[in-house]
This record gives sequence, structure tokens and C-alpha cells, in this order.
Amino acid sequence: MAESNPLPWSPPEGEIPKIDSTVPHPARIYDYWLGGKDHFEADRVAAEQVIAAVPEVRHTARENRAFLGRAVRHLVENGVTQFLDIGTGIPTQGNTHEVAQQVLPEARVAYVDNDPMVLAHARALMMSTPEGRSTYVQADLRDPESILDHPEVRSTIDFDRPVGILLVAILMFIKDSEDPIGLVKRITDAVPAGSYLVVSHVSQDLLGPEAVQRTLQVYNRASATMTMRTHEEITRFFDGFEIVDPGLVEVYRWRPEEEIPDRPTAVYAGVGRKR
Repeated sequence: MAESNPLPWSPPEGEIPKIDSTVPHPARIYDYWLGGKDHFEADRVAAEQVIAAVPEVRHTARENRAFLGRAVRHLVENGVTQFLDIGTGIPTQGNTHEVAQQVLPEARVAYVDNDPMVLAHARALMMSTPEGRSTYVQADLRDPESILDHPEVRSTIDFDRPVGILLVAILMFIKDSEDPIGLVKRITDAVPAGSYLVVSHVSQDLLGPEAVQRTLQVYNRASATMTMRTHEEITRFFDGFEIVDPGLVEVYRWRPEEEIPDRPTAVYAGVGRKR
């Protein structure tokens, strides 16, 4: 596989990212928790404020990343050869195309994100194996048609064959007023039976009231507010899908590769197969 370090990339003229370093951004906060380097002072301050409220959040972020890898491998092992990764985030170790192509070199991945910081690092997301393909488009889950109809997505993904749809740590940044259930359905309606949906989502079920309040206060000052949801509400994203074992569970409990002790977390995760 080609080297895939997240090197800065110069976008074509007219696509220069406009990045506001003074306002915390969820993708950069997450990058800080993962030990990355693509964040600013405002992001670091916000990230540390959440750590003060939820000490396990750094661990949870890493568990969430590990879940992504396990889920992608599971899908490849069950015949999925193409992935639509929406809300990609800043490239780091274990990107979707890297995980998938380690198992299946011809795997194809279309990444989608609306963050200009991700666009600035898009080169790292497009370093595919010769047999497969990886591409990146700047679009927003709030406008599903801008994703589904995008020429790059259409040239990468065959919507007549099963697709792995990845919505990992993204749906909590869609407000209830923006109809997240409807947005997900518009995406999943475009793929055939045998496709998979991968979701992880922060839940207030797993946090104390004070931790919930303090975390939401941080994100209320960020570029995207957070909406926490209950286990029941997150399960609704899988309407039309059969949730595979072990169900919608705390993120570190989803098919761990080794036995690990119980530990606090703030995220539920699950995988469903379209009926």
C-alpha cells in the first residue's frame, strides 16, 4: 500500500480552505484526544474542559477509533467491497481505506466531510492501493443528495451493490430540528439489501448529569453543537436494518479483539445489515 501519512495538501485554486482557528471545532478536538497535531489553542482548551468533565473521554475517543477498524474489517469479511465514510474527520492512523485494503486491496472508499481542515489533508485520504480506489469530497450530511449525486462518489461507489455506510461519531452533531433520522434514511434508501450501516454516538445514558451539562456547554461554544441521545433514540437510526451481534453496546464492547475490563465510556456503537 502507498504511504499514507497525513501530509498537507494544496487544494486546487478556488478551493483554499477557510479555517477559523479561534473557534473550537469537533474534528480538531477529537484529533487532540487521539494524540494528533492538527488543532489550535481554542481546540485544546475546549478538549481539556471536556476531559475535566469526563475524564474517560480521551480513552473513549481511542476506543471509538478502534471500533471503526473492527467494524470495517467485519464488513469486508462479510463481502462488502466499498465504503461511504461520512464525517470522516482529520486523517489519522487506521483510516477506512487503510483498514479495508489491508484485507481486500481492491476495496473502494469515498470519504465525505464538510470541514475545511479535512480538505487541507485530503491527499492522505486518497492514497489508495493500485487495485482499489479512495477519494474525498467536501459535502454535508445535512444535504444527502450532494453526497449521493456527487460525480466522485458515483465514480467510486456502485449503488447497485452492497455498500458499507459509516456514520462514526457524526450524528450527534446533527440537531433534532435537522431531522437526523430522515437524513440517514435518505442515504440508506440509496443502497441495496445486504448493505451495512455503522454508527457510533455519544449518549447521556452513559454520563452523569453534571458531565452532560458541562460537555454540552463546551460544544455550545464550538463550530458545531452536540446533541446527545438515548440508547433508544440511537437505535432508531437502524430502522430497516438488522443489528448484528452484540447489538448497540458501549463502544469498547463491540466485538473486542481481546478481553478487556469494564471501563467508563460515553459512546454507544453498533452495526446493522440492511434487510
